[in-house]
Amino acid sequence: MSTTTDQAPETRTSGESAPRPSLVQRFWGEKKNRVLTGITALFLLAFFMPWDAPRVSAAIQESFLMLGDYAREHVLLCLIPAFFIAGAISIFLNQQAVIKHLGPDAPKLVAYGVASVSGTILAVCSCTVLPLFKGIYKKGAGLGPAISFLYSGPAINILAIILTARVLGLQLGIARAVGAIVFAFVIGILMQLFFLKEDKERTTNAAMFQSQDDEGGRSLGQMVVYMASMVGILVFLNWAPSGGQVAWWDFLYSWRWVISAGFGLLLLYTLVRWFQRSELADWVAATRDFAVQILPLLFAGVMVAGFLLGRPGQMALIPETWIANLVGTNSVGSNLIASMSGALMYFATLTEVPIMQGLIGAGMNQGPALALLLAGPSLSLPALLIIGSELGVKKTLTYVGLVVVLSTTAGMIYGNLVV
Repeated sequence: MSTTTDQAPETRTSGESAPRPSLVQRFWGEKKNRVLTGITALFLLAFFMPWDAPRVSAAIQESFLMLGDYAREHVLLCLIPAFFIAGAISIFLNQQAVIKHLGPDAPKLVAYGVASVSGTILAVCSCTVLPLFKGIYKKGAGLGPAISFLYSGPAINILAIILTARVLGLQLGIARAVGAIVFAFVIGILMQLFFLKEDKERTTNAAMFQSQDDEGGRSLGQMVVYMASMVGILVFLNWAPSGGQVAWWDFLYSWRWVISAGFGLLLLYTLVRWFQRSELADWVAATRDFAVQILPLLFAGVMVAGFLLGRPGQMALIPETWIANLVGTNSVGSNLIASMSGALMYFATLTEVPIMQGLIGAGMNQGPALALLLAGPSLSLPALLIIGSELGVKKTLTYVGLVVVLSTTAGMIYGNLVV
């Protein structure tokens, strides 16, 4: 077999030698060593943790109770529809169209506008948006637009912003809306700039993407109807009541099952008329793959979040009063703690409003309140595990750092303005 000159390896002089990896690199490069490290950490935890202490016992119970709540309230109605949408994106959505509108070389206003608006329409929690993020990212979306989509879905929730204004005050509602919209653009653009070279290499490597025939001969209109029917099911199955704050929103909530059933019939029609059995089998397989990738990490993250922070109003390892006492001023530390707490806590859709109402009543300053509202809904410990598995540690920490720093800064500015 011949070797072309442009593929020949670099020659070294007799005195040169390949750089030797460090001891840490050699240790961590072995999978068995990583497994051993994990086992050691679990052993130390089991050995030193005071399991019979009341707070630890309560935290363990909260861990399983939070997982149970999550399974009942989010898996069937949120995650399963999201998995099917993600599977459809990876199998049927035209890759060139994704790259054209969301790729790293797409016009910035178009790419980030489409990503932000798409995320806003879904209005889902930080965990439900993850399969959709993975779907468009694997299909060829640039890192920046994909991150904008990831942030905007949970953060720019129209009803949540309305409820924030009604319950927590108009000023805080406006500040949350403006901050979330600006963050969706700024965080995405910065992520694209930081990792521009890597992302260009990824999107120009055809082996990174699915090889299935895009769209299978269906028209653009048919694909729009097919995708819209699934998005409609996801949105209206999870339509939450406003508690009497918004009449038309509650009217739609009372009819959510009927509206969802209508979208379900529309989806069934598209599947029968426009798809072949082999295509549907590929779709189900892709949906299964997303579930297998995401659910184990997601459930583990929910249990850890429940163990550390618990459900609202319930005792876990870290008392809520600690957080409330640490965010009573508009200092850098208070805003940073609020942002970092929000990055770890799990907020189901709209639950952040009553939680914030309780924290503000307990003495939380307005600045840290905004910081937590900007960081909390878009991030959570379960979400970070999934994002890390897709983007790697470096990109994930950069994303979290941007959210925390911007939320802290916005909180300080707002806290000084409303004094």
